[in-house]
Amino acid sequence: MEHRHLGRSGLKISEIIYGNWLTHASQVEDDRATACVRAALDSGISTFDTADVYANTAAEEVLGRALAGERREGLEILTKVYWPTGPKGHNDVGLSRKHIMESIDGSLRRLQTDYVDLYQAHRYDYETPLEETMQAFADVVRFGKALYIGVSEWNADQIRAGHQLARELGFQLISNQPQYSMLWRVIEERVVPTSRELGLSQIVWSPVAQGILTGKYEPGAEAPKGSRAKDEKGGADMIKRFLNDPVLEAVQKLKPIAAEQDLTMAQLAVAWVLSNDNVAGAIIGASRPEQVTENVKASGVRLSAEVLAQIDEALGDIPETDPGKTLSPAQRPA
Repeated sequence: MEHRHLGRSGLKISEIIYGNWLTHASQVEDDRATACVRAALDSGISTFDTADVYANTAAEEVLGRALAGERREGLEILTKVYWPTGPKGHNDVGLSRKHIMESIDGSLRRLQTDYVDLYQAHRYDYETPLEETMQAFADVVRFGKALYIGVSEWNADQIRAGHQLARELGFQLISNQPQYSMLWRVIEERVVPTSRELGLSQIVWSPVAQGILTGKYEPGAEAPKGSRAKDEKGGADMIKRFLNDPVLEAVQKLKPIAAEQDLTMAQLAVAWVLSNDNVAGAIIGASRPEQVTENVKASGVRLSAEVLAQIDEALGDIPETDPGKTLSPAQRPA
């Protein structure tokens, strides 16, 4: 497993990150979730990403139990705050000082740790002054409850404003966590150049496009039984944007490219996002330990310029590139 610096900081993370969105305490029973975490550790993954909203806080609990007994100094634990949690009262959401301070304590308790390595704003909160949010994050760092601060799905202007306030308050933003894959490239035009300038890295989610880039979804065919497209707990809603024949036909053209590189389709997809030098890590999920074991083989793979060009040619104009698709809710979700 190779490691990369996170932003312009001294922190290194594994370039393959284990994430438990849509799996722990949801799709996967606890014993299988623990087996997946063990497979991640055995494969050299040291970085684990979660969020308080996943399974309405239960995913953090599952991860905390699975990592119990591990040497804390050898791990990087990442979590997030913003979406409604708990009973979802009027202050159980957003990036107000109240919600941030209460949420970090809840996350630490569930994760069974005294601190998280990276605490992330899960979206931008238009209902809270940015100064209030960044002051709260500064205090979370000052109190030793988080070592670093990041954001998720913030656009370039929001990142720039947050970065400036963080500097004034004596800490730094070091990362952004966006969706990024061969099919979803909306960060490339504005977010990535701004992040390079300011010293942030990307920690990307859904590098395999919710499973579309595995090639198992074929044009004109019903989605495989047990796949994310059949999951009504949230997976089906996320994947549907890619479930159309033009996308699926283009993805099938990637199969010979992957075979030529002696990679699975999923490994090719993960290696592709890691070829962007502003990406510090790619988050993979798993419902079975063997999925972890296979996907970590993308670590250290370096795709040549020729292979990257072949991928672009195969996909044509299918990938989404509109920077305006980096969005946060205009109002806090209920």
